[in-house]
Amino acid sequence: MRKGTIGERFQSPISSEENLTELKASISTILGIKKLPIDSYEWESYFDESGQLCKSRDYVAAQILDRGLDPSIRPEAWKFLTGYYSWSSTCDERLMVDSRKRKSYESLCNMCEKIQPLLEAEHRGFMEVQNLIKSDVQRLYLKDAQGNPLVDKSQLEKILLLIYVCNVEAEYQQGFHEMLLLFRLLAEKEHEIYWLFLFFLQKTENSCIMNIGVEKNLIMLRAFIAFMDPVFARHLEGKGQVVEALFPWFCLFFQRVFRSFDDVWRLWEAFLTGLPCKNFQVIVAYTILQIVRNQIITADLSGEDILMLCNNIIDLDANELISKACITYELFIRHKEKVPKELKEFFCEP
Repeated sequence: MRKGTIGERFQSPISSEENLTELKASISTILGIKKLPIDSYEWESYFDESGQLCKSRDYVAAQILDRGLDPSIRPEAWKFLTGYYSWSSTCDERLMVDSRKRKSYESLCNMCEKIQPLLEAEHRGFMEVQNLIKSDVQRLYLKDAQGNPLVDKSQLEKILLLIYVCNVEAEYQQGFHEMLLLFRLLAEKEHEIYWLFLFFLQKTENSCIMNIGVEKNLIMLRAFIAFMDPVFARHLEGKGQVVEALFPWFCLFFQRVFRSFDDVWRLWEAFLTGLPCKNFQVIVAYTILQIVRNQIITADLSGEDILMLCNNIIDLDANELISKACITYELFIRHKEKVPKELKEFFCEP
């Protein structure tokens, strides 16, 4: 018995025309309002004299998703978002946490230094990964307008090698060097860079790691397209493994669809809130695809041309992308009763 395509197994909750009409109307309404990010004054108002959060965690997360953070408070706010600091901690408790994190990092560095000769001699893949890290980092252009170095490349190499040695799930993959750079530009202290990056991977459930999260994301994306837009799903299926070939979006967590680091940080902090749903990164990917949907169908592009078109998306605005993705999720939830069980598990709150 024929199982049928994904587009046949999942029926669209609404017509494509209704979908696009509602989406465009909502977007035009929301995007007409310029929302200012949370600045240092507002951020400080969220805490009492002891430094303990006096607003609800859900309230703060919702504000961050909706408006984002001013660059001046990102270094501190991201410590809460990643779990480096507990939301219920006081200033004094955070000082102790930071001290423990620094000492733990130093211990890891010492351990790594001691076992490195053994790894080089006994572990066949260690030298290969070490050379790959060095090669990747050296290719990064890290100078300001005057030609002065922005960061210490040897520091990036050290942290990436430590992550490879100490964290089995976060095994090094190409692209980590680009991601880590953004954490280095966010935090100055070496132990903070290490823990923030590691906690970011954990908080996002290793969604950008090939053999863990990326494969799951691609499966979810394919199912989500089939439910929300069966016509588009069938069109893509006829062009080969197009969706599966979009793995670079997830490997770099959409870093290359933006021109500025600020936009990347803006999207990543939205992911860290855990809102508006689980696996929001998949809905973001679907939203990006919808930007070029009509061009793909109208021009009847080949699978190779579709991928080239997707790879050329490089100048998106993070605020607009997040707003559109949130609207897509609202549209999805509005037809919750028609959502297949497997999709509810992926995206719907329990």
